[in-house]
Amino acid sequence: MSPDPEPRPHPTAAEVEAARRDPKLANVLYHDWEAGSYDEKWSISYDERCIDYAAGRFRHAAGDADWPYERALELGCGTGFFLLNLMQAGLATHGSVTDLSPGMVEAALRNAEGLGLPVDGRVADAERIPYDDATFDVVVGHAVLHHIPDVGTALREVLRVLRPGGRFVFAGEPTKIGDFYARRLGMLTWKATTTLTRLPGLQGWRRPQAELDESSRAAALEAVVDQHVFDPSELERVANAAGAADVRVVTEEFTAAMLGWPVRTFEAAVPTERLGWGWAMFAYRGWQRLSWLDENVLSRVVPRAWFYNALVTGTRPA
Repeated sequence: MSPDPEPRPHPTAAEVEAARRDPKLANVLYHDWEAGSYDEKWSISYDERCIDYAAGRFRHAAGDADWPYERALELGCGTGFFLLNLMQAGLATHGSVTDLSPGMVEAALRNAEGLGLPVDGRVADAERIPYDDATFDVVVGHAVLHHIPDVGTALREVLRVLRPGGRFVFAGEPTKIGDFYARRLGMLTWKATTTLTRLPGLQGWRRPQAELDESSRAAALEAVVDQHVFDPSELERVANAAGAADVRVVTEEFTAAMLGWPVRTFEAAVPTERLGWGWAMFAYRGWQRLSWLDENVLSRVVPRAWFYNALVTGTRPA
């Protein structure tokens, strides 16, 4: 088994240019670049707030009748947000994390060690998972499928490494319609914030120009790493064609996404020290209330394709 490659958090201009034509290289460079600040950027934590969030996403897709599982794999782990919080919620007793980005695997393992969780990790392509057949009881991922060039191949690999009857759950995948309105809300928020903070009296709310420029470069590369947006029915067809059983796609976040994207964009455009605990609670409680509205009221009348997030689950046939 060859050693994992080293992270490349500071790519050369030539590497960035090459990445524009190579989605997998773009994913490595972008996520190595983001690994050190990713948890802060997306308000990721490993406490009750995110434990409840991760467990809620899994249960929304698949319930919890089979908990606890013994061995769990996270595909495209990032800093470990989904699996580590699910393990804290009692999903599994042992975890493995994989990601194309060496920097993200390092961050996930560092977070797991800090939490005292039994987790191993590998740098890996989701289309060629480096584990034996029938190794895992459950495979999870959050906001990963839309980065993978060949989703069907990745799902076939997921089914291969699952034990018969094992389940997969992937959450946080953007829908076509949701991505359309969310990105536009984000762009409008970025333009308004970076314009208004030039005005006298508001310049203390403006990040240094070098940081804003770096965020803009990251956003440009993000357009390369994001390979797909999904129609829920089409995502079901892809999972069924890969050989999965019991396939189900649900969606969530309609009004919650209309708040969440402007909030996250605003946070990226202003100095962190300007936003205290009060802001964090406003953002979180606002998201909670709108998510309740989406789930309990609007999901009954609004087509599922209009919601921002898709969650897909299925099993390996027994």
